[in-house]
Amino acid sequence: MEGVRPGGGHPAGGPGSGPGSASGSGSGSFPSLFPPGLHGIYGECRRLYPDQPNPLQVTAILKYWLGGPDPLDYVSMYRNLGNPALNVPEHWHYVSFGLSDLYGDNRVHEFTGTDGPSGFGFELTFRLKRETGESAPPTWPAELMQGLARYVFQSENTFCSGDHVSWHSPLDNSESRIQHMLLTEDPQMQPVQTPFGVVTFLQIVGVCTEELHAAQQWNGQGILELLRTVPVAGGPWLITDMRRGETIFEIDPHLQQERVDKGIETDGSNLSGVSAKCAWDDLSRPPEDDEDSRSICIGTQPRRLSGKDTEQIRETLRRGLEINSKPVLPPINAQRQNGLNLDRAPSRKDSLESESSAAIIPHELIRTRQLESVHLKFNQESGALIPLCLRGRLLHGRHFTYKSITGDTAITFVSTGVEGAFATEEHPYAAHGPWLQILLTEEFVERMLEDLEDLNSPEEFKLPKEYSWPEKKLKVSILPDAVFDNPLH
Repeated sequence: MEGVRPGGGHPAGGPGSGPGSASGSGSGSFPSLFPPGLHGIYGECRRLYPDQPNPLQVTAILKYWLGGPDPLDYVSMYRNLGNPALNVPEHWHYVSFGLSDLYGDNRVHEFTGTDGPSGFGFELTFRLKRETGESAPPTWPAELMQGLARYVFQSENTFCSGDHVSWHSPLDNSESRIQHMLLTEDPQMQPVQTPFGVVTFLQIVGVCTEELHAAQQWNGQGILELLRTVPVAGGPWLITDMRRGETIFEIDPHLQQERVDKGIETDGSNLSGVSAKCAWDDLSRPPEDDEDSRSICIGTQPRRLSGKDTEQIRETLRRGLEINSKPVLPPINAQRQNGLNLDRAPSRKDSLESESSAAIIPHELIRTRQLESVHLKFNQESGALIPLCLRGRLLHGRHFTYKSITGDTAITFVSTGVEGAFATEEHPYAAHGPWLQILLTEEFVERMLEDLEDLNSPEEFKLPKEYSWPEKKLKVSILPDAVFDNPLH
């Protein structure tokens, strides 16, 4: 449960306490009155808004470190007058407190020193166009930010500029076309050095479905640059207008789509994977075979992804893995892979983590198997990304991972230029437990793109749909969602 109140109404330790009284007291009680990490962020807000020392704030009544559900202690809301000279409209500016280390006493984040990132290293911001006559900021963006913060805490996947978030619902629960998000550097807020490390500010930018798809096929930074050139779609400060009814491609169809297509051809895609509804079968042996990767049991426990495998697959879904470097699948390592408080489900989960992803079998006891023939299964939404995987990733010497959101299955496509894969040109299909890797040559990728061309026209698509390459012993099926929702699948 959250409360909205003026900043000055917070008890000691809240942002509204103001830095002046705390820093001017000269007493040793400074940290308890106004935590230094919080003080650093609030100081940057005061730099931008010297006339708003006590902004309205949404506060978590029961703090996360006391067992509450919301990781952000506060979300401050400021009125920004914009910049008429730059065609920037008046808007509400939201700033989070809690993804970085506010306290430095290990109550939420492990203190690792002053040189690195503070906590997760960033806070979220959001700029929402102010409606005519609106005297107070809407509070729904604060809950949106809490949802993203829950994802970060639970998955330990941090955000970077250019990342995208598939939300599949209007951000304000209205009928708006703004149903997804991109992330970028806040245009006004500068990185802050606190006693607990550095904090940067990542701004949430609301986008339409078509713009999200373009970001997936090309990259988030490219679409953000296009949005900056269109005032009604964000403008230079990328302000979200929930009433926007047209995409940038509808506003300027020729120019925008041409730039996106050219960008995909030149740069490829920096989307290295997605959570998806997917599955795979080993057609090399009958399903009842005791060695089948889908049904192996040791004792009474089914095989699941080990912690080390999960960490490696998670790393393949991190953005921008191959920028100016040779693509390499991250090495299997023993890093901690579970997020905080996994029993707290976020409002929308798009994470590699699952309650069943903990190690069941020691990693060393799972051998890598070469397969002769495989059958890949995707729902329509996931299948529509296969051309992106092939054209935007593999043809650029990269890799792409599908991680099942309904189980522990993972499918990674790799090109011949990717190092660290256990699939090879000699054995292009290889499995490590329920994680399948498929190596595709450039020649075969070109052929698959021709055969899968109708995946680009979902309105003409009828399920189920099957594609087969007998000489390659590969089959791909596009199936209804219900197939993957059935726990017996």
